[in-house]
Amino acid sequence: MKAVFLDRDGTIGGTGGGVHPFEFELYEFAFGAIRSLNELGIKVFLFTNQTRVGRGYFTEEELIRGFELMKDELKGQSAFIDDIFYCHHHPEVGCECQKPGIGLLLRAKEKYNLRLEDCYVVGDTGSSDMAAAHLAGAKKVLVKTGWGESSLTKYRESWAGIAPDFIAEDLREAAAWIGGDLMDLSGKEGADDLFTG
Repeated sequence: MKAVFLDRDGTIGGTGGGVHPFEFELYEFAFGAIRSLNELGIKVFLFTNQTRVGRGYFTEEELIRGFELMKDELKGQSAFIDDIFYCHHHPEVGCECQKPGIGLLLRAKEKYNLRLEDCYVVGDTGSSDMAAAHLAGAKKVLVKTGWGESSLTKYRESWAGIAPDFIAEDLREAAAWIGGDLMDLSGKEGADDLFTG
């Protein structure tokens, strides 16, 4: 089983910073990009830090309701998220699920029998999204939307030593690259079968 893990804020919508779940807006291009990932026949997951729950800005119930509204909006455009993994803890709790920790990825791995090495993480923040992908051994796709540009410049030192597998202008380009990478892999696997079969 292969999967794509999508960060929320700054990757599929929003500004990069946390917003109230009822105020979150998907980028116009996110619908087609997520639909194209669905059409690849792989799982599409949301994985997101939502520490504002732990800090008292809104409730977990409101967060979940916001997710449902987002899923309904996607469904109206024939796109869907297979599952959502989120960390709602206060940053000082020291949990294992908050990115750059890989607790969310491990939870998905166990639930869906994934090989994280065959999965993709798409996000706009180097120090959390790309760092988590690096720790998990997943493929790293950084988008320049949200905080992506500043991750590559102003905050590059915060994730020094980690190189994205691909840098995309936005989720559309990220989805296209993932599709091409999967095609390349299937071609390679087919060639390997010829020599080993």
